[in-house]
Amino acid sequence: MASKESVTFRQMLADASFYYGAELVTTRGIAPPGQTSKLVELGEALAADPRIGWISVTDNPGGNPMLPPDWLASILKNKSCEVVTHLTCKDLSRNGLESAAWRYAAEGFENILAITGDFPASGYQGRSHGVFDFDSAALIAMLSSMNQGLKVQGRKGLESLPATNFFIGAAVSPFKRHERELMPQYFKLARKIRCGANWIIPQLGYDMRKFHEVKLFLDWAKLPVPLIGNVYVLNKTVAGLFNANKIPGCVVSDQLNELCQKQAASPDKGAKFFLELAAKQLAVFKGIGYAAGYLAGIAKAETFGRIIDLASSYGENDWKSFVKELIFPQPDEFYLFQQDEATGLGDGARLNPLYLESLKTPPKTKNVTAGYRFSRRVHSLAFTPGKGLYDTATWFYRHLEGKEDRLVARALHVLEHASKAVGFHCKDCGDCSLPDCAYLCPRGCCSKGSRNGPCGGSFNGRCELADKDCLWTRAYDRLKYYGESEHMLDGSAVFIDSALEETSSWSNMFLGKDHHHVVPPAKETPQPKPK
Repeated sequence: MASKESVTFRQMLADASFYYGAELVTTRGIAPPGQTSKLVELGEALAADPRIGWISVTDNPGGNPMLPPDWLASILKNKSCEVVTHLTCKDLSRNGLESAAWRYAAEGFENILAITGDFPASGYQGRSHGVFDFDSAALIAMLSSMNQGLKVQGRKGLESLPATNFFIGAAVSPFKRHERELMPQYFKLARKIRCGANWIIPQLGYDMRKFHEVKLFLDWAKLPVPLIGNVYVLNKTVAGLFNANKIPGCVVSDQLNELCQKQAASPDKGAKFFLELAAKQLAVFKGIGYAAGYLAGIAKAETFGRIIDLASSYGENDWKSFVKELIFPQPDEFYLFQQDEATGLGDGARLNPLYLESLKTPPKTKNVTAGYRFSRRVHSLAFTPGKGLYDTATWFYRHLEGKEDRLVARALHVLEHASKAVGFHCKDCGDCSLPDCAYLCPRGCCSKGSRNGPCGGSFNGRCELADKDCLWTRAYDRLKYYGESEHMLDGSAVFIDSALEETSSWSNMFLGKDHHHVVPPAKETPQPKPK
């Protein structure tokens, strides 16, 4: 087992040794006066354990208000243990996120897991609105810009602020049943890395073939970033919650849930089974080339230690015999890579032949509507630079911009919004992403308004809130029909400018005011400085 002494988190992920981390979930409320926080006691016990290389502190998981992660991180940072702080987009605007990032940097917290976050589930006197001004890709891009020296408008013009040194992590959710749900996850993963993510952790699932497939995808896409294996120590209750999709992005199949319920009925209530399940997962992560393993769950510090000891006790190749007993797929689950019958894992040299064939003759699903096909034609005719009416429309809106009488411009805006509200559920943001999302309005069709790809909360093709199909599954179907699905999330992160709210998106596009005309950052993102 690797020693954590004087080793930073980024060094752990670059080291040939295999390290272990543990997750801490903060609480809603504080300890009663005169009592020590049980959370702090657990954190200190984990930090003191030589087997635990780092502690990862969550940010309001499950959509519930809790103590902020840097409160606990500040207590633990001097305990000879590295700390990773989570930063989510659901409760803070972009200014709030930037402020939190500056605070983390000032406090010495450089390891950040940047995630979109679960939709709010509760709040004082009712459920809170989700903010989602950014999603994870946009947040990663901002943190990366801060690492390069954030450029802001100062008194003497554009100036660069002192550079931060964030080591930026991102999540991916590979445990999706359908192709139309899984492939956008992989494409968004690539976008996150292009935006500046330095390390990746998959969300929770219990299918080693899918965990391995994430690595195969990164190798196939030539995106060499370290992976951390995610293990939640199950019990009967948690397995049932994950199986019923009560925790977004956490997947337990019917088969595994039945096994968990059966084992929980044994004399030890499944304790031996659940510990061995977690230890075997860690062993397989090490065997398939993950950089580290990450333990979470309702457990004592000594329980995590026992799991690590058990995982470390296995022989060098024992993991190979564990793989097939750790594959719990959903019915008819889609995989990008063909399975190697000998190992049970994916074969990086063979893509799914049915997928490849479908790219040649893509199906026309219910999502490829007449309205979508018409929208593509209109965009090609009027909104594509250098084609059709684009130059004429640009001249026209420039002419309107220079006139003092705004009556015609206002009338055109009313007409524009009315037509788009009927056809696309337009919310009049003034910074239109219809072309980015296969002519599905992200504000009208996505609970989190995401313009950079899917979050991890969808289940069986449905939104995290279970009230509609996921926008990005619909967009994938549409783009695949036209042979464009593999490039659906190419390019830099998309940002909306709220200053354009309730203004004409047509005018803003032709006049170069919206995000379509923002110069993207360089593709090569500088890595954080070694430490």
